[in-house]
Parts: sequence; C-alpha cells; structure tokens
Amino acid sequence: HYRNPVVLCLSRVDHERIKAVGPDRAASEWLLRCGALVRYQGYEKWQQDYNGLPTGPLGKYRIEAINATNSCIMYRGFEYLDGLEHVTEIQLRKCIYIQDECLQRLSETKNLQKSLLQLKIISCGNVTDKGILALHKLMNLEYLYLSDLPGVRQKEKTVCILQQALPSLELELDLD
Repeated sequence: HYRNPVVLCLSRVDHERIKAVGPDRAASEWLLRCGALVRYQGYEKWQQDYNGLPTGPLGKYRIEAINATNSCIMYRGFEYLDGLEHVTEIQLRKCIYIQDECLQRLSETKNLQKSLLQLKIISCGNVTDKGILALHKLMNLEYLYLSDLPGVRQKEKTVCILQQALPSLELELDLD
C-alpha cells in the first residue's frame, strides 16, 4: 500500500512520539518517511529503510549525519531536529521544499549550533542569499559547500559577509 511521502512530511510534529522514543528515533522516523537517509554515531552504514530502523534502549542510536538528497523535508518538520545533539554533517541536495526559512531555522537550532561541522547545500532552487546569510549562527561550522543555487544572486557579497562572521569556515563554491 503506497503512502505519499509529501503527505507524511506535511504532518505535524508529534511531541508525544518524541517523548516516547527520544529525539533521535523520532527525527529518524520523520527523515526516513520524507526520503532522507541518516547515519548513526559509531556506524558506517546509512539507514534508509524506515521498517529497518534499529531498536534498542532509548538514546542508543544517535544521528550523526543526515543526507536529505531528493527528500521532501520541509520547514514544518524541522522541529524534529531540535533535540539532536550529535549531528555533525547535513547534506541538502535537490530538496524542492527547502527555502530560506529552513536554513534560518537550522541555524537557530541550539544543538546544531554546537554540533554541526559540515553542511552541503546543492541544487535547492528556493534558497537565496538571505538563507545562506542566515547560516552565520552555526558558529562551529567548519565546511560549507554551495553548488547550483540559482537563487543566490549576490555571491561575492554573501560569501564575504559569511566569511567575516565565521572566519575559520572553509567555503567551497560551485555557483554560476
């Protein structure tokens, strides 16, 4: 029986579920339902099968990396990311629902401000300079890769402001 992932991604954040299974499990469920992949701390394999999510004691599986390539993650579910304390890398590639507000929300997430080291934003057509500039709150970000973002129009200015805010940031660009 087919379930539309966009409809599942539109559903409200389930706070009871977060309390019951912990933030990492609840976020894993949301991310996988939306077509993203997660990798847990201490594991090399990417988790992609919702039905194959590992079970175990609360807090055993901690999300370390998120690959949202071609996923339908959107602003509405970003609240699931609030409780994640171990995410060091996120890739947003070909995410049609990712826009500036998502990046702003990402950069205002206290735990991600501490843990996130690498971020890749590729082929997300609704991202503009405003969204990229919002990333300045990710104080521990070490590496940012930006590619194929037609909405980013003031590339030099945006990069300059971001580099001033995050002087140790390694910024790699593939923007035309």
